[in-house]
Amino acid sequence: MTNKPKNEFRRNVLTLMTGSTIAQAIPIVISPILTRIYTPEDFGVFGLFVAIVGFFSVVSSARYEQALLVPKDDEDAINILSLGLVINIAVSLIAFLIVFIFHKEISNLFNNKEIDTWLWFAPLTIFFMGLFNLLTYWNNRKKHYLNITKATIIKSVILAISQIIIGSIKSGAFGLIAGQILSSVFSNMRLAKALLNNKKLLKSISKSEMILQAKKYIDFPKYQAPHAMLNNLSSNFPTFVFSSIFNIGVVGFYSLATRIVFAPLGILSSASAKAYSQKVSELYNNGEDSYGFTIRFLRSLSKKIILPLAVIVLFAPTIFAFVFGESWKEAGVYTQILFPWIFLNLLVSTISFIPSLVGMQKKAFVISIVQLFLIAIALFMGGYYNSIYLALFLFSIANCSVLVYNMIWMVRAVR
Repeated sequence: MTNKPKNEFRRNVLTLMTGSTIAQAIPIVISPILTRIYTPEDFGVFGLFVAIVGFFSVVSSARYEQALLVPKDDEDAINILSLGLVINIAVSLIAFLIVFIFHKEISNLFNNKEIDTWLWFAPLTIFFMGLFNLLTYWNNRKKHYLNITKATIIKSVILAISQIIIGSIKSGAFGLIAGQILSSVFSNMRLAKALLNNKKLLKSISKSEMILQAKKYIDFPKYQAPHAMLNNLSSNFPTFVFSSIFNIGVVGFYSLATRIVFAPLGILSSASAKAYSQKVSELYNNGEDSYGFTIRFLRSLSKKIILPLAVIVLFAPTIFAFVFGESWKEAGVYTQILFPWIFLNLLVSTISFIPSLVGMQKKAFVISIVQLFLIAIALFMGGYYNSIYLALFLFSIANCSVLVYNMIWMVRAVR
């Protein structure tokens, strides 16, 4: 009986890892094709588009999706999900109004006229990305890990096929962006299937219950939402700054560098994060050893990712030039500079659910403000000296300082 929880956790991680491995392997496998269809500038526009929609979609449900794991009763959870969906629709409509009124100003801000066209696709993308977050957390709550796995694979397959086919027919970033939207549509359909079939549970949704749950879990939008926005802004700040100060090609190199390295190593960390959040919630709520479990979890994960990451980074320029074409060698240099940040980010992101679990969202929010401030200084110093390498180096150092501190206090918080 004592081994059952451990075996269940490992099985859940394995199920999620299987889907993530396949899903993440597909973009990696087709990347050499994409880098010969699309230019660094195309990837730069796509990276800027993803950064913009990501800034909104990360809070399009006001972070109520994370509250789905907390209540014991499914009736409470389904009302939280419904609340998140309503907010998601509202945020998407607000995004449309912003694009309608300020699309010219936004393109001028980022010093890129081409992004003006793609901004009109942003509201729809924000909605589907927000919906995907809601449905993923719901399936995680219900331990429907196979559904998450299938949805993840579907998303990756549709993304790959769309980007290759459309890119072969039409030049520019359209194929990259269209693939992003189409993949979100089909993956959401898969995640929603089981929920929509549960008619009895859906009948428990009511306006009064949604309002009740909104008040009960108000700390999520109050602290988690601005915290998530700041975290997202911190991670995407290089994209915004590089586009404004340097050029869209630099954004393309940075986008590919982070995508290729984060993709394979993120397989393990993202799958583990989903299973970790569910398991640590059980341990913490039952008064069991969540601290010891977290320590063992981090040790195990760090051992699994440090060696492959070190190998990739050591030969990064050569690997990028050979696999993606000589014109992409610069992306490998970026990867080498960002190595410390990439490693710590993958590690700490897996336990980022802890502040929500222990009710310390406010502290996490304050730290994210400090992090953004440090990152802004680092990047603008690089811009001031007109050195992309200096900007990347200082960006990595600033992030590492905050990540180390975050890891220490979050682990102590689950004691």
